[in-house]
Amino acid sequence: MARPRRGEGLKALRELVREALRALGIRRLLLSVHDLSLPADPRDDIGRGAPLSRGGRAFLRFAAELGFHGLQLGPQGETAPHDPSPYDATLFSRSTLSIAATPLVEEGLLAEEELGALVALRSADALSRVAHAVAHESARRLLRAAWRRARVDRGVQERVHRFAERNRAWLEPAELYAALEELHREPDWRRWPEPDRSLFSGDSDAKRRAELQAQGAKEIALYRFGQLLAHEQHEAFRAEAHQLGLLLFGDLQIGISHRDLWGYPVLLLDGLRMGAPPSRTTPAGQPWGYGVLDPRLYGTPAAPGPAVAFVAGRVGKVLEEFDGLRVDHPHGWIDPWVYAADAADPLVAVKGGARLFSSPERADLAQWAIARSDQIDGSELPHADGRVRALSAGQVDQYARLFDALVDAAAARGRGTDEIIAEVLSTQPYPVRRVLERHGLGRFRVTQKSVLSDPGDVYRAENARPQDWIMVGTHDTEPVWHVAERWVASGTSEQRAAYLASRLVPEAGARPRWIAQVAASPLALARAQLADLFVGPARNVMVFFTDLLGLREVYNRPGTVSPENWSLRVPADFAAAYRAAAAKGAALDLPAALATAMRARGAAFAAERRELLQQLDAAGSRAAEQA
Repeated sequence: MARPRRGEGLKALRELVREALRALGIRRLLLSVHDLSLPADPRDDIGRGAPLSRGGRAFLRFAAELGFHGLQLGPQGETAPHDPSPYDATLFSRSTLSIAATPLVEEGLLAEEELGALVALRSADALSRVAHAVAHESARRLLRAAWRRARVDRGVQERVHRFAERNRAWLEPAELYAALEELHREPDWRRWPEPDRSLFSGDSDAKRRAELQAQGAKEIALYRFGQLLAHEQHEAFRAEAHQLGLLLFGDLQIGISHRDLWGYPVLLLDGLRMGAPPSRTTPAGQPWGYGVLDPRLYGTPAAPGPAVAFVAGRVGKVLEEFDGLRVDHPHGWIDPWVYAADAADPLVAVKGGARLFSSPERADLAQWAIARSDQIDGSELPHADGRVRALSAGQVDQYARLFDALVDAAAARGRGTDEIIAEVLSTQPYPVRRVLERHGLGRFRVTQKSVLSDPGDVYRAENARPQDWIMVGTHDTEPVWHVAERWVASGTSEQRAAYLASRLVPEAGARPRWIAQVAASPLALARAQLADLFVGPARNVMVFFTDLLGLREVYNRPGTVSPENWSLRVPADFAAAYRAAAAKGAALDLPAALATAMRARGAAFAAERRELLQQLDAAGSRAAEQA
């Protein structure tokens, strides 16, 4: 068989995949990856993924060539060297760790030898896992090296000035934090002396802020320059994505970072922090330590208060920079799980927490209750989905105040609810369900977590609705390739294969042999689990990069602290490695998965699309031949 020229073959694959997705009624197929995980090109990588780097741009082209509709990126704020979680990042400022070096060389802000020196600092295994402390130091050196040239460049200085004027509202607390961090030689604001520790608490000290602007002018100028570069490079990356026919989705994290607790304390409730309640994934709950917006500052629908304005500002900025957004933990916007901020043991406190607006029986929370005592099922646990049994339309309006503000801010920028992804996982309390229903939003269906003994389990694919998002895993789960190995080793693979046969094999007589073959092979079981995503009824599919590429390493284990968390990267040789793995059935072969899903719809459906199925089969064969 003659091989197609590279451009022709890849374009044909993308159009073929997208035609198959349309035939199956799949509206969106997104590839999920966080900035830090983007692959390295050894020529310009300094130890952490960067979207506009050589590796980041190559991965963007790779996603387009495979037929994905877009990338789902993670939160992109600044993180601390000791806490790399993007969900603990700053809300408005961007991470300067995501600044790519090659564009700076091309602009004349960085010399080739300076880039070479930074590349030489890269740790030995940085192409596969991020060493966060080293990456922070390298990014700091990169920025300061570029700044030495930029500060005498009038064109760059004018760009910095315009950027600062446009973003003054969020930039002031962020840049003052950077100045104070340098002044006190201390990154934790809780250890700063007064009045700096409480600079934005209560009556804002305008005089002290002015003093700091002058005293920290050099650090502030550098900070503004770093933010300019980070924002400009993101816009360039987004423009390239659009040229390739890809959308970019952002991630609106629920957490109010440690830095933002300092910058926005007047908006937050004293004495309470937000965490995750007990769930099937983390039965003990998770004490996130996030701030909780003060309900007294919501205002009214006719006269929104400062808390609602804050939400609108956050959403507005994300949607100025992205084509859509993933709403992290919608519960936190609707009915947050709270616990005492000053608890001696946060793990104990979060397990004994409660929902802010659904706990009229709690003396410490009764003032915030929306649900009445007669609407509460006292036999249910505080975090149970069915604890609140009924709500009036007016009560739903109250629960929805922040989420409505989020949707309204999206609408003001031309984005409908089709561009909003609500990350609802195992728990969906009644108030959360009512608020999401009013906007026609779905939830997540994470199929590797499905309980096969429970026909009504929320993670079973057949229980999805068209507006839901379905996936085999997320950034908080093990890759399906690893999970499938455990299913086979534990003896549960036959039950899983039997379930998948009911979804993927329409002829009942063919199922026993299929079940036996799939149950015996972790690779076949993983492939079947992935193909199941496209059968329906969910019309939106998301694939985490580890599941696409056939990786077995874990990106993050929720509720644990480990240097391995938030560090896994796409392999530097990802394109060749993917082709080889897919040809062996050890990675997600999209044409093969889509062909399986089409045949699962029955003989009549397949017969009407015989030519498309033949093309999908041929694409898989061609990929195996090229590998």
